[in-house]
Amino acid sequence: MTQGLPAFEYKISLGQNFLFDQDLLNRLVDSAMVGPEDTVLEIGAGRGDLTQALALRCRQVVTLEIDHRLSPVLEARFEHQDKVRLVMADVMQTDLGQLMAPYGAYHVVANLPYYLTTPILHRLFTMRAPVQSVNVMVQAEVAQRLTAHPGTPEYGPLTVLAAYRGIPHRAIEVPAGMFTPPPKVDSAFMTIPYHRHMSLAPQDEEIFFALIHVAFVMRRKTLANNLMRAFSMQRAQAVSCLQAAGLPEQIRGERLDVHDFVALSDVLTDWNDCQKK
Repeated sequence: MTQGLPAFEYKISLGQNFLFDQDLLNRLVDSAMVGPEDTVLEIGAGRGDLTQALALRCRQVVTLEIDHRLSPVLEARFEHQDKVRLVMADVMQTDLGQLMAPYGAYHVVANLPYYLTTPILHRLFTMRAPVQSVNVMVQAEVAQRLTAHPGTPEYGPLTVLAAYRGIPHRAIEVPAGMFTPPPKVDSAFMTIPYHRHMSLAPQDEEIFFALIHVAFVMRRKTLANNLMRAFSMQRAQAVSCLQAAGLPEQIRGERLDVHDFVALSDVLTDWNDCQKK
């Protein structure tokens, strides 16, 4: 028994590594900087310990949990709390726009299942929604990727997307022993307050996201080669697009920062429009 809750068999397949330390949970909520006027989407309620810490601070908590075995525990714990809405569902199969539509702007706070960290973050960073911040517990390796610099091995699509949406900050280091059961790696709680004003606004966000993916598909290839393959271009056309964005012919995708990606995606948008005429 943990924290007065019934005995429970943890599912490794669902990435269940729960946090019960109240001081740590309070620190996580402090770092997320959510308050009495805020709505929070929590991904992965577990047994509701982070949910409870959030509910004590926030106006509304909408929490998703995929493991239906936890439904009785969560319902018993929050049946008298109007501030908590329990949704037993898979975050990757849930229409988050529809789910959160009644609440307006919201924050995301979560102890993410590690096997789904990258897909979930990718979905959050690429969806159009009134998200104010993303605050997530991730593996130390993912934390390095979120704050990596261009040209380093850790730099990749997730880095660019995070920088596009906000300012990633490694707020709290969390050793494996703080979790039940403990994972094999240490973790970090990342806070990513979203940009209030999108100074980086590509003409076509779909082309922007496609470019980020294309740039890292074959890291050893030059970006011109990747553009040729992805956009059905001749080499001269790919080089021309790079030059129009102020980039050298031999550059690789891992060398571009988020500003470069926006500039190049706008050039590609114009090129794509010309091809349709």
